[in-house]
Amino acid sequence: MSDSTNASRKGFTMSEKSVGLVFDRIFEETPDNRIMIATFSSNIHRIQQIVDSAVKYNRKVAIIGRSMLNAVKTSIELEYLDIPENTIIDISEIKNYSDNELAIITTGTQGEPMSALSRIASSEHKQVAVKPDDKIIISASSIPGNEKMISKVINELLKRGADVVYEGIADVHVSGHACQEELKLMLALTKPKYFMPVHGEFMHLSSHKELAVSMGIPKENIFLMRIGDVLEISKNDAKINGTVPSGQVLIDGLGVGDVGNIVLRDRRHLSEDGLMVVVVTMEKESGDILAGPDIISRGFVYVRESEDLMDGAKKAVMDALYDCDYRSSSGWSYIKNVIKDALKDYVWQETKRSPMILPIIMEV
Repeated sequence: MSDSTNASRKGFTMSEKSVGLVFDRIFEETPDNRIMIATFSSNIHRIQQIVDSAVKYNRKVAIIGRSMLNAVKTSIELEYLDIPENTIIDISEIKNYSDNELAIITTGTQGEPMSALSRIASSEHKQVAVKPDDKIIISASSIPGNEKMISKVINELLKRGADVVYEGIADVHVSGHACQEELKLMLALTKPKYFMPVHGEFMHLSSHKELAVSMGIPKENIFLMRIGDVLEISKNDAKINGTVPSGQVLIDGLGVGDVGNIVLRDRRHLSEDGLMVVVVTMEKESGDILAGPDIISRGFVYVRESEDLMDGAKKAVMDALYDCDYRSSSGWSYIKNVIKDALKDYVWQETKRSPMILPIIMEV
């Protein structure tokens, strides 16, 4: 199994050390303003390089974001990070230092709504507010699908006067994933009999498959898996053998996984088009209409301003009921369907909308 994230990128991935040189240059070129760097909390070497630049240019380092705090704390305890004493300060202490004495490391490189950087960008963070001319570095690339959220955060920071540096402007990030030449090297070194590309969208997996074929692995020995597929491996062979339940588990109130596709479809229908309830009272034996039809509308139209529409709807239902009576049909389920079809056709002709229609027949 091999990581496919950069399988469509040619060449080699740049060294992580190259980012440190860019940080050094930015710190040198920003002697007077506060510097804020957003990066992945899991990238300990990147954090070390940020701290090194801050120490070199006599800045204190404040850390925000729960995952970043936990990562730094644990890395210091395990001696993975080498940070001089009194370099790290609590975020509550930043008010005691001038802007040119501060560097802030934060989470939120993917524009996550509740991350520290997103809250700072939207002026919702309790301890950090964006100042004009703050230098904010987003040291990450966008994960496929997150582009809109990241652009929103960058736009908000720019609106508040910050100078934002991101991957498209400077080399402030190198990927943590192997490119094509490194992937080919792994295939050449390991010479797998069976190969399963992992990690990435299907287009990345597919690119990795083509690489493997070019390295001499037979197509029938390469498995492009979808979520839920089962790969069965034995002493002699490997094959896809069925599927297992997979995907999102929906939680609603106290129920876990009990909201099915039909319920979701109904909720979506209600949210988009609203509801019309038709109430008719009928005599059980003869099928005569004793009262109604009364129509109740929710989320469809405001009844008091749509009297003509409602009168027309009642007439359409009444005509359909008389038609049922004419054909001497007394099956309530059949009558409900006739009401539903007649009202649906009328409403669509008049409004080009399709609210959920719920017929209720009261038996007397």
